[in-house]
Amino acid sequence: MYTLITVLLFIICILLILIVLVQNSKGGGLASNFQASNQIMGVRKTTDFLEKATWGLAGALLFLSIVGTAFIPRDVQSGGQSAIKDQIQNAIDPNQVPSFPAPADAKTATPAASPDSAK
Repeated sequence: MYTLITVLLFIICILLILIVLVQNSKGGGLASNFQASNQIMGVRKTTDFLEKATWGLAGALLFLSIVGTAFIPRDVQSGGQSAIKDQIQNAIDPNQVPSFPAPADAKTATPAASPDSAK
């Protein structure tokens, strides 16, 4: 459902951009191209249609934006903790020296002299 609402929002945004670009701030725009008197839609009706379409698309954009927030997918974690908290709890300390089992022949060998003991 979230994907459908997102696609509808993108379509509305594109249509809204196109309708706003067709309009002229001085009342010309698309209506200025229709100068013939035998048009089905007159100059005034074209600007009315563009204005109503702009308001309708802006309202639909607002409505779908609010409704879309209800359908945002949320991953439900086991235990109700966040993924970051789980990573922190399961993290390995890089300063911790791993303990490896000593080899069998190391017990019989004599320890090597340290450089400090030679003094």
